[in-house]
Amino acid sequence: MTSAAPDAELRRIHDSVSGFHRRQADRVVDFPGGFAALDDRYTHSRGNNHVLVDGSTDPEALPARAEELLGHLPYRLVYVVDGEVAAACRGPLERAGYTHTAVYLMRHTGRVPAHAGARQVDLEELRAPASEAWRRFVPGVSDEEVHHLVERRLARLGAADDVRFLAAYTEDGEVASWADLYLDPAAGVARIEDLVTAEAHLGRGHAGRVLDTALHLAAEAGCDLRFLSANEGNWPHRWYGRKGFTVVDTLHCFERV
Repeated sequence: MTSAAPDAELRRIHDSVSGFHRRQADRVVDFPGGFAALDDRYTHSRGNNHVLVDGSTDPEALPARAEELLGHLPYRLVYVVDGEVAAACRGPLERAGYTHTAVYLMRHTGRVPAHAGARQVDLEELRAPASEAWRRFVPGVSDEEVHHLVERRLARLGAADDVRFLAAYTEDGEVASWADLYLDPAAGVARIEDLVTAEAHLGRGHAGRVLDTALHLAAEAGCDLRFLSANEGNWPHRWYGRKGFTVVDTLHCFERV
């Protein structure tokens, strides 16, 4: 389901997206209309090393700017928040070898669910199941890549005022599903990201328990705007739609490998 969001609501979501990337970065390099978020500890993590355009910028200059800022990496990743800016940047980036994908920004518009029993955990409890999940998602991924993708959660502890890693467990005490919850109560905004279920526990409702718990905790913290992101080309956004989320905007992703 897609619906238009009020301008003020979209500004809050866009500000949260920009802040999420700025706050977890080890270093930030600003330029007119955007910034590079960089972290040499996790060079295999695109989520920690990229360019984000969140204002007006020079589309023709963007490919060279990305090359300058990301030239030490084996990939180039550019996010563009505004749709009109993305449309202007698409031609120059595609001519430079980038491909475009869309990431939906989805706001929770359903009722707030009851606490579903997932609990807050630390990175140590997620390290093994998250490592296994990355090996499933990216066949042939190296040990070093997995290490970066798992350990980057340490950086994400700085991505919001209140960061919680949530997990649902099986009756035997195994981590079945998990997600990140980013709370900024002063802004009234909560973001839910990286909802994953271990392969052995798929289809048993564990992800729903984690999501419901995250939504409940976000509302309890005073966050009236609760959102997440989901790739347009994958199925989860349809599941999120059934869980009360509505597409309110699109984040544009340009990548070159």
